[in-house]
Amino acid sequence: AFFCLFLGVCGDEFSVLRSPQSVVFRDGSWPIPGERIPDVAALSMGFSVEDDLSWPGLAVGDLFHRPRATVLVTVKGVDKLALPVKGISYPIENAVPFSLDSVANAIHTLFSEETPVVLQLAPSEERVYMVGKANSVFEDLSVTLRQLRNRLFQDNSILSSLPLNSLSRNNEVDLLFLSELQVLHDIASLLSRHKHLAKDHSPDLYSLELAGLEEVGKRYGEDSQQFKDASQILVDSLQKFADEMFNLYSGNAVVEVVAVKAFNSPLMRKTRSILQSSESKKENPYNLAYPYNYNYSVIFNIILWMMIGLALAVIVISYNLWNMDPGYDSIIYRMTNQKIRMD
Repeated sequence: AFFCLFLGVCGDEFSVLRSPQSVVFRDGSWPIPGERIPDVAALSMGFSVEDDLSWPGLAVGDLFHRPRATVLVTVKGVDKLALPVKGISYPIENAVPFSLDSVANAIHTLFSEETPVVLQLAPSEERVYMVGKANSVFEDLSVTLRQLRNRLFQDNSILSSLPLNSLSRNNEVDLLFLSELQVLHDIASLLSRHKHLAKDHSPDLYSLELAGLEEVGKRYGEDSQQFKDASQILVDSLQKFADEMFNLYSGNAVVEVVAVKAFNSPLMRKTRSILQSSESKKENPYNLAYPYNYNYSVIFNIILWMMIGLALAVIVISYNLWNMDPGYDSIIYRMTNQKIRMD
């Protein structure tokens, strides 16, 4: 199983709260491009990426012992979280929206028969994606806003133990923020009932996006007591969640948190349209070929040396057949000669 790093962010920062000894993050202030965060998660899990990552923050580590889980939590709407100083933080350069779809696809491809746990969740947007054993483990997880609200008012919810301070149970914005914390609690709680999944050999992936704090800041202002209390509650909840997930995977997990004030303009998705036919010609006026895939050199060498080997084999066989002595090398001619002599 694979557990995503828990990152803490202070002013668009990428911080590592928990990680095993097999994953080495160097202490430094090297900025990391926002669009390469998924590549950092992939490399820390032992997967390859198409484009080389020349970022000195992540060392090679132990190639034979990779983490069994990756947990990445993205916190929106805040430029500083007072996360523990024992973690390692890196500034984010060009904070653009990202997803771990590429990492999930790599897990599906390499461990399709073992059905690893893959959970991607954005509670405020009611966006959820569960694959493999996650469907059975988290089938009771609240994912819609109605389910989240009802979950908060159950007897075993976090409202019974969480100090709300200036936050209110009667405000929809406050309830949205608290429901996201409830999701963190329930994920760790449900996984603790299926501890055997955290001990298998397939990596697990958790990607969570929290926007409740951003809504609190919009509702009350970032200088309000509500925003300060919510920030502290979130920090405590994230640290507790990181420790619980780290322990469930017996210390073989990376926990990351990404906190950004606001994402830059997202990249526009490319769509196919008749009106774009003339534009595509302008982008490539000389009809140049696209850059080859990183597997090109491997496939090229396999085909090249196979063809050379076959060509040499044909030449050697043809040469031996051409210079063969029928009376000495061929059993057919020898038997024929003996029969002629007997007659």
